[in-house]
Amino acid sequence: MIRGIRGATTASENTVQSVLSSAEELYKKMAADNQIVPEKVSSVLVTVTKDLDAAFPAKALRELTGWNHVPVMCMAEIDVPGALQKCIRVMMHVETDLNQNEVQHVYLKGASVLRPDLTNSRQESSPLTE
Repeated sequence: MIRGIRGATTASENTVQSVLSSAEELYKKMAADNQIVPEKVSSVLVTVTKDLDAAFPAKALRELTGWNHVPVMCMAEIDVPGALQKCIRVMMHVETDLNQNEVQHVYLKGASVLRPDLTNSRQESSPLTE
């Protein structure tokens, strides 16, 4: 079964290092939490908010061992007033035996407010959930 696995994180600043290290951390956590191997990934979609233009976060994924042949595309997130800034969002399409409720969606750093219902975080819900 192909399942969508969501993830999001925030970069501390709009620099190449911050964007790439934040994206790499997210990709690794998504893969580890869901036992993902590159060969089982159909594609990866990545969006960034308009305030992150220092680097393509897809570059961090392509540089991980075994991921260089996985199709990945970056695009701009819609600019909703009041939305979380410096945010990187990911949707991985993965072949997995996990049931829908077993998939571990990953929300790191400031992005943990986006879907508190899907994280282990005990933070309060935000009016900016997706």
